Amino acid sequence: MLPPDTSAVQLSPDEVARFSRHLILPEIGMEGQKRLKAASVLCVGTGGLGSPLLLYLAAAGVGRLGIVDFDVVDHSNLQRQVIHGSSWVGKPKIESARARILEINPHCQVDLFETALTSENALEIIAGYDIVCDGTDNFPTRYLVNDACVLLGKPNVYGSIFRFEGQATVFNHEGGPNYRDLFPEPPPPGMVPSCAEGGVVGVLPGIIGLIQATEAVKLITGIGTSLSGRLLLFDALKMSFRELKLRPNPERPVIEKLIDYQEFCGVGGSAPGQEEAGSVPTITVAELKTLIDDQVEDLLLVDVRNPQEADIAVIPGSVLVPLDRIESGEAIEDVRRLAAGKQLYVHCKLGGRSAKALIALGRHGIKGVNVQGGIDAWSQEVDPAVPRY
Repeated sequence: MLPPDTSAVQLSPDEVARFSRHLILPEIGMEGQKRLKAASVLCVGTGGLGSPLLLYLAAAGVGRLGIVDFDVVDHSNLQRQVIHGSSWVGKPKIESARARILEINPHCQVDLFETALTSENALEIIAGYDIVCDGTDNFPTRYLVNDACVLLGKPNVYGSIFRFEGQATVFNHEGGPNYRDLFPEPPPPGMVPSCAEGGVVGVLPGIIGLIQATEAVKLITGIGTSLSGRLLLFDALKMSFRELKLRPNPERPVIEKLIDYQEFCGVGGSAPGQEEAGSVPTITVAELKTLIDDQVEDLLLVDVRNPQEADIAVIPGSVLVPLDRIESGEAIEDVRRLAAGKQLYVHCKLGGRSAKALIALGRHGIKGVNVQGGIDAWSQEVDPAVPRY
């Protein structure tokens, strides 16, 4: 990227005092700090990665920050999304983030985009910023951010997290690789669990998000060696880092326009296993509650979540049979025995894993009904006393 134009940038006495530890670094100095003030960074998402990213970019003196998010703060966010506080639960994340940013650096301009990033608005939103930081947690948006950055010639500072592991790199910088060189095709839907399903240790996004913030500061000030061409992998349990080399694929299809990324990633469109999933009968949590209240004797409710999730919350009367035991075949006969003479209903957290379980069971002649929205919908629509996570 070209260095920001600092010809008209001045630091106030307050800013000189505020950023004095930067100013005495030979690598940054007054010119580097002016570049930070003149720069603009767009952060897509204010969750686990976006929280430390925004906090430290604001503290570093980046002059303009854009935030794209349409979610509200939930209690389950507070374990890792440190830009938000308890008083903001139920309120828009972008408003919470802006309030905290301005407490840290009142000189920062904060632009809010309370919307989902889509193929219709991505180019317009991203065009106004020097750098994009990807703090998202789903494949359609990652491909969308990547392709928009390629079309607009913007560096894409990437990070992702899951359980105890994270990775970070810089895409689309000075002829370096982009996201499609790492993942030419998205994985089949449901193959990679989300953090909501698989969990994430709270400190992990802080580490990866700060690596992203560091890369953004280096790009703006023109110092050091970026992660472009290198994928940095972090294992929190081993406290170890390692690198993989990334290179542009000369046979990679040329990105000419933005596409339907939900369809491309098989979300709501046709993809391997989608036809089977679509054939699984469903029931709402309200309908399930009616059956339970009517004390239907031939009802069997199987919970296919992990035991750790069942320790947090359960639907009364459900039987725990984790999905991995069903897909491995280990629990097929157990389910067949439990379901003998009964109507089988299956639930998970959101409905995806239970659909996969019913597909696997169906291949062994065991039919059942999927509970739409899983225990999350049960908590929201039937029994708020059941904790959400």
